[in-house]
Amino acid sequence: MDRNKIYLEIPKFTGENVPVQVAARVMKKDKQFVRQGIIQGLLTFGVAFKKEGCEQYDYYISPLKFWKETGYIYDGAKE
Repeated sequence: MDRNKIYLEIPKFTGENVPVQVAARVMKKDKQFVRQGIIQGLLTFGVAFKKEGCEQYDYYISPLKFWKETGYIYDGAKE
């Protein structure tokens, strides 16, 4: 057995979207900061989609990627 290895137990995630307002609260930032960071590719834990013929974006924030970057575990509970 290799004694130099470190093992990490990854929490279970449902894949459910982390709401923008939850991400903003955890990061202590404005919701618009999170939205613009995702759109500009600066916050890599989420993606933004703009539907054809629509002005607004839809956002998906990966709970696994958000946990890796912030340490916050989103369990899908209503905030």
